[in-house]
This record gives sequence, C-alpha cells and structure tokens, in this order.
Amino acid sequence: MRKLMDVANNIRNTRIGRNYTQYYLAAKLKISQNAYSKIELGRTKVTVEKLLVIADVLDTDACDLINNKES
Repeated sequence: MRKLMDVANNIRNTRIGRNYTQYYLAAKLKISQNAYSKIELGRTKVTVEKLLVIADVLDTDACDLINNKES
C-alpha cells in the first residue's frame, strides 16, 4: 500500500512541478478530473499502460514515477 502512495505522490509532485492542473492531465488521459484525482490520492490502482501514458504527458520516465524520490 505504501508503494501505491509513493507512486501517487510522485505523479502529483511531478504534475505540480510542470505547472499542470489536474484538469489538464485528466483531459490528456481522457478521464474525468475526479477519476484523475483518485489516482493522485492513491485510491485508484494505476495500470502499467496508464502509468506509461501519465509519464508521457508529464514528459518523464515511468521509472521516475515508480521510484521513491525521497530515498
């Protein structure tokens, strides 16, 4: 469960660092802002496919979203 929260936090922090809104990411992923918010809150498990798309939109490597940046 902790790893899921780490990934969610990495996604959120990367999005904020890029000055992207949740609405922007949701539109790019073709999901609602509410559904996207659940990803960032760790309430929705992200498939590998969805993680790769998120990484692409955020212009980062998927491994950067998976690895705990605080370690």
